[in-house]
Amino acid sequence: MRETTETTQKPATIRGYYDIIAVLFVAFLLVSNIAATKLIGASIGPIKLVFDGGAILFPLTYILGDVLSEVYGFRRARRVIVTGFLVQILASVVFAIVVALPPNSDYADQEAFAAVVGVVPRFVAASTLGFLCGQLLNSYVLIRIKKRWGEKHLWARLMGSTLVGEAVDTVVFCAVAWGGLILAGDMPLETILNLTVVGFIYKVAVEAILLPVTYAVVGWLKAREPLYLESK
Repeated sequence: MRETTETTQKPATIRGYYDIIAVLFVAFLLVSNIAATKLIGASIGPIKLVFDGGAILFPLTYILGDVLSEVYGFRRARRVIVTGFLVQILASVVFAIVVALPPNSDYADQEAFAAVVGVVPRFVAASTLGFLCGQLLNSYVLIRIKKRWGEKHLWARLMGSTLVGEAVDTVVFCAVAWGGLILAGDMPLETILNLTVVGFIYKVAVEAILLPVTYAVVGWLKAREPLYLESK
């Protein structure tokens, strides 16, 4: 008689969304660093606005940072922030090496390439300092408010942490990225002040406008994320 054995199937591992959010966070950060090398000018009537290209995508990193802190906690959010820091350093080193290597004889865009990514190390230094200070403060403030009020008043956690984090991030970034040009006389101080104020207001405004989206994402993740459900 043929002996049969039963095989017990192991339950499939439930995968969460932490890794996806982490990848998007780091990707948005890298793209913003390169885009930030261009200053954009716009006018609304008599009011002149100055902002950098990184403003298009960078505010989303704070929204993702809020999601990471709210759903996964400070420790896991800090892990992603540190990962972003290390990847920024890697990108800066790679760009510096590529710019320094001699171009091929038929490559005619060396100067244009160097003009864009050649300043990335300075912007990476500025972004890294602002990013670390701003994002860590953003996460810390959000968690502190949550410990005080619990799950209530999510809007206060999101906006309060953003106000603190974006203020520090914007000031540090603009000072490091553009401060040298001011000292050298290559850029007027009022331009940088305009850039700082407009950048801060814009980033906070994006957070406020997308607050319903952040609420929806946080609620969706809390109902489905294994890491969050296990921590309750």
